[in-house]
Amino acid sequence: MTQPSQRLLVHPGLVRIWHWLNAVAILMMITSGWRIYNASPLFSFRFPNAITLGGWLGGALQWHFAAMWLLVINLLIYLVYGLVSGHFRSMFFPVTPRMVIGDVAKALRGRLPHRTGEYNAVQRAAYVLVIAAILLTIFSGLAVWKPVQFQALAALMGGYEGARLVHFFGMGAITAFIAVHLCLVALVPKTLWPMIVGFARVKEGDPHAP
Repeated sequence: MTQPSQRLLVHPGLVRIWHWLNAVAILMMITSGWRIYNASPLFSFRFPNAITLGGWLGGALQWHFAAMWLLVINLLIYLVYGLVSGHFRSMFFPVTPRMVIGDVAKALRGRLPHRTGEYNAVQRAAYVLVIAAILLTIFSGLAVWKPVQFQALAALMGGYEGARLVHFFGMGAITAFIAVHLCLVALVPKTLWPMIVGFARVKEGDPHAP
């Protein structure tokens, strides 16, 4: 006999809207940023044009600035919501190095439980760090975009070239997070549906059942 199940709200509507708008904005910023990087590379490599956005430097800059406003406005709304609603406190905290190390050890032994609607310590740390990386990338981008107007900000990063390096490595951290995130979704595809509809099915008797 099939055990009855109930719906559990995992991701509120505002969180889902933020997630998908953020995904679009970051994809546009990364791929257009690669085209901008190719015009004046920091290192001895360039990104293949086939995976960049904009077609040429001017077009890439237009895409980059358009996506920048979407990302910044979307992020500000999410930060206000997360602080006021308690979303950050309930989903991302507490998290400590000891908790992260403990959950990594459990994962290596195959004993890390997955609880619907909850993040383990590794996931919490990853989300906190990627939000910090996004903020750092935005601030370093401002220093690169307007180095005279934001010269104090640029100075904190070692000047214009230093800000470019911070911006590049911030992008790298975000890209790495996305790669890991997509791999985890592929391994546990049931986590994708709640980010689309908001709800997950839990069996009656589950501690997370309403």
